[in-house]
Amino acid sequence: MKLFGYWRSGATYRVRIALALKGLDYDYEPVNLLKGEQQEPAYLEKNPQGLLPALVVDDGPPLTQSLAIIEWLDETRPEPPLLPKSARKRAEARAIADVIACEAQPLQNLRIQKYLRHEAKFDEAGVKAWLETFVGGALAVVEKLLGRSAGRFCVGDAPTIADICLVPQVYAAARFGVDVSKYPRLAEINARCLAHPAFEKAHPDNQPDAVKA
Repeated sequence: MKLFGYWRSGATYRVRIALALKGLDYDYEPVNLLKGEQQEPAYLEKNPQGLLPALVVDDGPPLTQSLAIIEWLDETRPEPPLLPKSARKRAEARAIADVIACEAQPLQNLRIQKYLRHEAKFDEAGVKAWLETFVGGALAVVEKLLGRSAGRFCVGDAPTIADICLVPQVYAAARFGVDVSKYPRLAEINARCLAHPAFEKAHPDNQPDAVKA
């Protein structure tokens, strides 16, 4: 397998966590978002949407969309599972993952922030208000959902697709100045995840294309 991604891409971060939890080796090909490499023809052949990540596998065309990749990994390499055994708990895990992947992350990503600044002419205060409203609002919902489902992790006592989505989102919130201090369950689970070896391996700072401060 070869993963095409970027060290600070939240969606790529999710897939790295899933691969690490599964104990899977893969080759890594950096795609620099800041240089626009995701829009180059060679990459668009792999992911026509021009987004990250893409996972190249031996038995077919590249896989795209992080949640689809994670579920494919879980179906083809079932141990350890990334979804709970019970149908109810699987729905709870997917709900948390979807709030993050569908309601928070898309509204903070690079192309949206570029549009807000350069096309919609938002000033920095306006961009910050946008992020607090949409990203912060989604995280507030996650905090409430965790009150129903959490054990040691987001849903029960083992990492699931929900935790895989949570950790990159908290990382991004810190980058963009979104206040998460009011979400204690979220913060506790995030800290527990970060102490897990698979999450540590997948952390942006530990990637070969990471830009050192």
